[in-house]
Amino acid sequence: MLGLVFSLFAIFLLVFMLYKKVNAHMALLLAGLFLLSIAGFFSFFGVEGFHTIVSKGSLNLGFFDIFQVVNQKMSSTLAGLGLTLMCIAGFSAYMDHVGASYALFKVFEKPLKSLKSPLLLLIVAYFIVQFLVLFIPSHAGLALLLMVTMYPILVRSGVSKLSALSVIAICQYIDHGPGSGNVIMASDVAKIDPAVYFVNYQLPTTIPIIIAVGVAIYFCSKYFDKKENFVFDSAQIEAELAANAGKEEELKKPPKIYALLPIIPLVLILGFSSVLDSIIVLMGFSTAEEVKAAANSAIKMNVPVAMMISTFIAIVFEMIRYKSVVETLNSIMIFFKGMGHLFVITVSLIVCGQVFASGLLSVGFVDTLLHYAEAAGFGVLAIIIAVSILLAVCAFLMGSGNAAFFSFAPLIPNIAAKFGVETISMIAPIQIMTGFGRCVSPIAPAILAISAMAKVNPLQVVKRTAIPMLVAAIVNIICTYIYL
Repeated sequence: MLGLVFSLFAIFLLVFMLYKKVNAHMALLLAGLFLLSIAGFFSFFGVEGFHTIVSKGSLNLGFFDIFQVVNQKMSSTLAGLGLTLMCIAGFSAYMDHVGASYALFKVFEKPLKSLKSPLLLLIVAYFIVQFLVLFIPSHAGLALLLMVTMYPILVRSGVSKLSALSVIAICQYIDHGPGSGNVIMASDVAKIDPAVYFVNYQLPTTIPIIIAVGVAIYFCSKYFDKKENFVFDSAQIEAELAANAGKEEELKKPPKIYALLPIIPLVLILGFSSVLDSIIVLMGFSTAEEVKAAANSAIKMNVPVAMMISTFIAIVFEMIRYKSVVETLNSIMIFFKGMGHLFVITVSLIVCGQVFASGLLSVGFVDTLLHYAEAAGFGVLAIIIAVSILLAVCAFLMGSGNAAFFSFAPLIPNIAAKFGVETISMIAPIQIMTGFGRCVSPIAPAILAISAMAKVNPLQVVKRTAIPMLVAAIVNIICTYIYL
């Protein structure tokens, strides 16, 4: 009970620091160190419910061990999950450098322009965006790209500004695909391959969610446009777009073949994974025993290797395009700078989140909560819903789905084990839910950025995204109930 009191105080302290605009990294780290200090003090005196903060590699002094936890979390994260995420970021940075993301969007530009019905155009644009996010796994990055490519097409075709912004604001409401940071984190915690996690555990839930949200966007846009008496004014639209003229010209406009570059990692990851083996068995080309026997000698591919191979293919494309060997070879620094940038922003956040999670575990927060949950008769579904709502609220308050998920993901295996279910059964629906809160947060970086570009209040944008995200949450819970 005492551990629960300290945990709730630490969570309150965390929320208070975030409210006071303290950096999320430092807020999580301080809250975690506070809990570790409490655990170290009470465990030294043998108080029940408090655990030793370092199981292996203790420095034999409680104060030092608090920071030894940080050291251990950083060492393990950088060697595994951190390297994977940094390679993804490096590849993404290089794709921006060569303009491949722009080339990928251009593939869909002509079909979009051919649609005459504004609402139909909006829905088609939404589904295209949900395809693009597989290859551009950045909420803010994709949103800004869409603002200078898709947004002008939508508003010139009769779609209202806020309807267009609602689709762009939720561009990454689901973190899915083996290139997503949250997917990598979830698959790492669940100890399964990211490709298997994406195909076997995400798609059966995300496909119904995407369809349901598409329907919700259609009716919400129709309702709000009518309520706000929207009237298409082409002259006004052209004047507003002219005020932001030059943005599209700043983007690199590479050959159309560059649209293939962002797709290469996904092909490599899915092509050389057990997902392909499952498809072969289902189609009857081989038996499960034959596939299993061949698995030991089969080509294997992990995410970092896929990203590095794809980056070097892009470098070859650039050499052919510019006929410059030395300058193109030197551009590899874009890849490494992208890796470094992600370490500063995301990997360090994961470490701080893991320290906070270690603090919660050390003071017995999870054990106490599970004890009360069992006494109250809560089942695994109720726990999943409760944790999902908690993380969605945290994402809303922080404006970041990563910060919320990275903080609580390490706790999931203990909770799952207590209820006798696999970690993947709990972490998948929780991971999917986290992004919903970010897309209704008026302080989310992507929503702030697109609102500023369109010169509208962020609250007007999140008013349009709230109902679709509620629909997404409901469908996610229904799918969890079905698949659990």
